[in-house]
Amino acid sequence: MSNTEVAPQEILCETDMTCVGVEILVPRQVPLGGPRAMDVRRTLPQRQRSLIGAWCFLDHYGPDPVSDSGGMQVPRHPHTGLQTVSWLFTGEIEHRDSAGFHATVRPGEVNLMTAGAGISHSEFSTPDTAVLHGAQLWVALPDAARHMAPTFEHYRPEPVTGIGWTMRVFLGTLAGSASPVATHTPLLGAEILLEAGAELTLESDVSFEHGLLVDSGNLVLNGHAVAKDHLAYLPAGHASLTLAAGSDGARVLLIGGEPLGEKIVMWWNFVGRSHDEIVAFRDQWQAEIGAPDGSGPASAAGAGTDLRFGPFPPGQAAALPAPALPNARIRPRG
Repeated sequence: MSNTEVAPQEILCETDMTCVGVEILVPRQVPLGGPRAMDVRRTLPQRQRSLIGAWCFLDHYGPDPVSDSGGMQVPRHPHTGLQTVSWLFTGEIEHRDSAGFHATVRPGEVNLMTAGAGISHSEFSTPDTAVLHGAQLWVALPDAARHMAPTFEHYRPEPVTGIGWTMRVFLGTLAGSASPVATHTPLLGAEILLEAGAELTLESDVSFEHGLLVDSGNLVLNGHAVAKDHLAYLPAGHASLTLAAGSDGARVLLIGGEPLGEKIVMWWNFVGRSHDEIVAFRDQWQAEIGAPDGSGPASAAGAGTDLRFGPFPPGQAAALPAPALPNARIRPRG
């Protein structure tokens, strides 16, 4: 059964490019894990849409009192073939990875981790975080970059303001603001705050697909209503985007990019190109953690440098073992 409750609607192109319908992607509740299973609202991927540009994953969470939800408690786990993009509205998260980066994710600051050929990392909300609220996104790396060495970048964008709106561009270029964070396909990522009744028209790259997540309030995007927690998808071919907030104002995340143009296989925390590749990634992760509790050789500082998912310092929470693979072969999508 489809997760989309609103059927695509016909829209007009502003160029001679071919446009198809707009889609409203409905969130589904997913337990992230941990002792009290913090819930997230997942809007990407969906059965009918796997990618927006190279964006392949979007989890949205909070505002959650940590005393109730348990906060974010995600022990060491692996990634391949993608970049993780962390963006917070409230609270702080401690990031630690096997490439040697240790950082605090704070509101208004983007943290981008490039997994490349393989990395492992952990994410825990900090002890003084009372309320946690934000989004976790992934970008699929193109084939030419997916085997690169892992790395990490941090950037605090300066706000751009206008009448009734404030914007922070954390990836790509928009409204005269450009992010220095490296991406491997043309991408856009921005937080936009709109005051009550405000309207904002943005020039957009006609080669980009766009997605707009409403975090708070309600919004009309190019004449289409988008409810809170929902993700609106617009195909390539739009020369402008018009955002209009309701009486409560709105906060939104705008993502976009040129279509990836490649089929991907995504399962658990891995992005690859075939079922067999995913199987190999899983087998290697299980071998590297050495045991279901993650107490194997890769958990120790100074472990061998030929490990795909890298060494991890001692004294950390046990690594997450991979779940069982599905009975059927995982098919490429995109």
